[in-house]
Amino acid sequence: MSNPPHTKTKLFSRTSWSEWKRVADILRQETVGGMLLLAGAVVALIWANSPLSDSYTAVRDFTIGPHALHLDLSVSQWAADGLLAIFFFVVGVELKREFVVGDLRDPRRAAIPIVAAVGGVILPALIYVLVNLGDASALRGWAIPTATDIAFAVAVLAVIGRFLPSALRMFLLTLAVVDDLIAICIIAVFYTEELSVVPLLLALVPLAVFTLLVQRRVRSWWLLIPLGLVTWALVHASGIHATVAGVLLGFAVPALKREGEAVSVAEHFEHRWRPISAGVAVPIFALFAAGVAFGGLDGLASALTDPVAIGIMAGLVLGKAVGIFGTTFLMSRFTRAELDSDVAWVDVFGIAVLAGIGFTVSLLVGDLSFGEGDERGETVKIAVLFGSLLAALIASVVLRMRNRHYRKIHEKETRDADRDGIPDIYQGRDSSEDRLA
Repeated sequence: MSNPPHTKTKLFSRTSWSEWKRVADILRQETVGGMLLLAGAVVALIWANSPLSDSYTAVRDFTIGPHALHLDLSVSQWAADGLLAIFFFVVGVELKREFVVGDLRDPRRAAIPIVAAVGGVILPALIYVLVNLGDASALRGWAIPTATDIAFAVAVLAVIGRFLPSALRMFLLTLAVVDDLIAICIIAVFYTEELSVVPLLLALVPLAVFTLLVQRRVRSWWLLIPLGLVTWALVHASGIHATVAGVLLGFAVPALKREGEAVSVAEHFEHRWRPISAGVAVPIFALFAAGVAFGGLDGLASALTDPVAIGIMAGLVLGKAVGIFGTTFLMSRFTRAELDSDVAWVDVFGIAVLAGIGFTVSLLVGDLSFGEGDERGETVKIAVLFGSLLAALIASVVLRMRNRHYRKIHEKETRDADRDGIPDIYQGRDSSEDRLA
């Protein structure tokens, strides 16, 4: 009796690889990334307010990493400084593409959302400062309500706005991309307490090698990832927030295609890293950043009436809406810049309110403003959560109404009563329903 032939087991078979590819494709969807972000925050809140809250604190504050390299960080710090660097790398690549081949390449086309983004940063900061005027320690958090969470905002828009004009989505994307760029500059300039020049200069070496390799179209992960890690570690050691390293590495990636290339290196890298950013980095950051114990209704009421919380929530909900909408109106009224003809002013207002979702970057800036041990750090988390939720709810009401309006237009334009393949509107015919209307 012969024994069956021995077959070698492969670690990654074609079947498993196709399954991983399918999962990656799912994670690239904007709605999925936003839902995972929300899920991470919900799990954190439930865990931090459950009988197992001590285990949440123990895991979040657990320290790991080499002390000699000044990388003995807590799990929450690894999530904020390390995993978010992946998120900011993807943001950097996206920014590079927008400035080189995207909407931001043409200043005339991008003028309104760019200036609107600036208005959406200045007014929330101003509102926060006015609410907390006289309290020097509270003023450290002035930048918390200035950020828009692009993943969360775009995910909400994708869920509720299927029939909204595509120009509206591009307005939000451009607005959020510029907002991210401003947030990066704020973090680099205003939240660097001590700058060590030597590690910063040394970081230029691996960054330059990384840039040279990607410019030469080298895509080998075993070369590029170690260079990225060394750049990240040196930027972290310099005192500048380590997520800036992710942005610098993203900016280094070429966005233009060369002859013979199907896609640019920037498109390739964004395609590869977005599932890791949306499916791993951002949800884990949310898990360890959003966990705050409310302390019952009394504790929640106390936190929400704190001037820091009021400044954050007013900045996110009121400041973003008025700042973006007002700046857009002034730009279209007093300059040659024009709003897309498919977009109504009520649509702009809905997007302006939606931009008040300031989850990821707002929580990060809150951690930088009020470090560990400061009781206001917990207040910041509650305020960001409630402010972002309120902005999402108000925007959902406005944009759902507009979505119904555009859905009726879509149905009218695509109605084909006799099923001849030509919509009735192009044949001069109207249904009895339209005539009655």
